[in-house]
Amino acid sequence: MKCVISVLGKDRSGIVAAVSTVLADCGANIDDISQTILNDIFSMTMLVTLRPETSDFNAVQERLEKVAEDLGMQIVIQREDVFSFMYKI
Repeated sequence: MKCVISVLGKDRSGIVAAVSTVLADCGANIDDISQTILNDIFSMTMLVTLRPETSDFNAVQERLEKVAEDLGMQIVIQREDVFSFMYKI
């Protein structure tokens, strides 16, 4: 299952490492990644593939919520089909 992950918050060291570690632990593959820093605001968008046989969407979401809390950031994961539907014109 393809998912879109967005990360937003104050820039600090270790953000990419923390998020990608959770994804690796869950057996996810990072298909594409884009990040930028505007002044002191970090923004990252990832397209990932989750394999249901290794990690359930809800389990990955819960783990990312914990990382978001630890980092003091906002992390949102959405199924790609839901994300695409939301922005369909």
